[in-house]
Amino acid sequence: MSQARILPYDEHAIAEAARLIAAGRPVAMPTETVYGLAADATRGDAVAAIYAAKGRPSFNPLIVHVLDLAAADAIADLPAAARKLAEAFWPGPLTLVAPLNPGAPIAALATAGLPTVALRSPAHPAMRDLLQALGRPLAAPSANASGTISPTRAQHVARSLGTAIDLIVDAGPTAVGLESTIVSVSDGGLNLLRPGPITAEQLTDITGLSVSTDTSDTITAPGQLAQHYAPSKPVRLDATEARPDEWLIGFGAIAGNASLSASGDTAEAAARLFDLLHQADATAAPRIAVAPVPDTGLGVAINDRLRRAAA
Repeated sequence: MSQARILPYDEHAIAEAARLIAAGRPVAMPTETVYGLAADATRGDAVAAIYAAKGRPSFNPLIVHVLDLAAADAIADLPAAARKLAEAFWPGPLTLVAPLNPGAPIAALATAGLPTVALRSPAHPAMRDLLQALGRPLAAPSANASGTISPTRAQHVARSLGTAIDLIVDAGPTAVGLESTIVSVSDGGLNLLRPGPITAEQLTDITGLSVSTDTSDTITAPGQLAQHYAPSKPVRLDATEARPDEWLIGFGAIAGNASLSASGDTAEAAARLFDLLHQADATAAPRIAVAPVPDTGLGVAINDRLRRAAA
């Protein structure tokens, strides 16, 4: 296949993306978290095209993107706590895992055959325009080869999937830079399946429910593989200085070759994380080191991605 076209985000780009998706072909789209590879979630052949482009294991479910809570209700049986979370954080970087409604028109391949579905309402105007144009849910994992560093720029997508897809819609670097928080919701409690921009404390504040952390080896949501978000080079964590063969990603007082955030701001660090991993992977140094990031608040999600990158 020839190299994917990159179109700047505008009405023409959305119309072209909608045309390709209606034909069953996936398209790389910006979201507020990372760039996603979007396809019609109701068509098995379209979802299969995502897996083929990414080289993704078929037991790993995909996030289904919807415009709003009404669209989510047509797909899943949302417990009361899930509705509270959707009202508080949608559109935004929160994915809710809930029981799939009987007869919901979601391709079984998108849920990896599970009785649950992962749903998110994205905030980025490009993805919302596309959902509005198509009037159907979109499956959209990150737009990169499976297991590699997530893309926060159109150029990252082009390097990873440029010959596997037809179109990349470019809206510049993503604002959040980390994949969504994923939480499984029952009326009895919340199970954090993937840490992200919405913290456990925020989930509890809205629902009044305690948050447990998934510790099983069973894949029930995206982003749970032990090795994920990985560069092509070995990664050493909690490094206070670089060894001779390492390119050091700094944080706070540890400057490094480049810094996630010189001021120690975890929001800035989250937005820069994948960008700097891509940068480090492209250098001549054979190894990557990363300075310690506090394991609180947004740091929990940053460290989750770093541990999987280093696995």
